[in-house]
Amino acid sequence: MATITEGGPLKAHAENRAGSEFRDVNLRGAVFTNAALSGATIRDACLADVSIADAGYEGMRIEGILVTELLRVYRERNGAAG
Repeated sequence: MATITEGGPLKAHAENRAGSEFRDVNLRGAVFTNAALSGATIRDACLADVSIADAGYEGMRIEGILVTELLRVYRERNGAAG
């Protein structure tokens, strides 16, 4: 169960929220660590300044384009290591 620590942020501990739906929610500044988002859909969301690192992108799409393909082409054009 999620708990609020005195003077601290909301902390969630190993909760299963599979199938949850979030509508009209503000998650600015949220941090997701070791989060399973497989099969999730994000629509009509502001993703300005979002950073994703150390994640698995297999099958992930942005506007219908595979992210792995976007990264491959970017790296080829810019000589970046994968």
